[in-house]
Amino acid sequence: MVSLLDIIGPVMVGPSSSHTAGACRLGLIARALVGGTPDRAKVELHGSFARTGVGHGTDRAIAGGLLGYAPDDERLRESLQAAEAEGMAITFENVKLRGDVHPNTARITVWRGERQAVLTGSSLGAGRILVTGIDGFPVEVTGAYTTLVLVAHDQPGIVAHVATALAAEGVNLATMRVSRRQKGGDAIHVYELDSPPEDAAVQRILQLKAVRTARVIERVA
Repeated sequence: MVSLLDIIGPVMVGPSSSHTAGACRLGLIARALVGGTPDRAKVELHGSFARTGVGHGTDRAIAGGLLGYAPDDERLRESLQAAEAEGMAITFENVKLRGDVHPNTARITVWRGERQAVLTGSSLGAGRILVTGIDGFPVEVTGAYTTLVLVAHDQPGIVAHVATALAAEGVNLATMRVSRRQKGGDAIHVYELDSPPEDAAVQRILQLKAVRTARVIERVA
């Protein structure tokens, strides 16, 4: 069923939900992966993002998301100036990504202190997004849920331990996906949650020897 939101799109600043609202949400998720406003960001624009993104405000939308602005925040219009004022260095480059890639796709690399993250994501229309890659791992993150992203050594029992830690804090799993490059190497876990986890739950998960990183992404859609 097609909803009215799918037809008219979300409340936002800018002319296009694909190039503005969705792009802003990709920036918000990239920001969350490093725990706040990056010191530096490299944004690679693919397809129609590359061809018409600047005219439609994609650059300002992504910069605004990296600064923590929502898609309907009037400050999006001046986000590039705000980034400079806040000391966030940001560059944009037009690229052609390999494979079957949605035309409204960006690859965003962010640095904050010792943290670094690489996000690949697409704006699907009506403000909807799909993150398809995090740090080189294939993922599916919609931004419609609070999301817990873990990188852990690939071994039996990790999913059960994580589910137990979340359940102990009353957090229910909506979806769960695990992706790995090879058996016995590192794997990325993506848990979409019905409610945000308490810090205690995240700390319990980080105490697991196999877990290398745990990052919480707030709902953006």
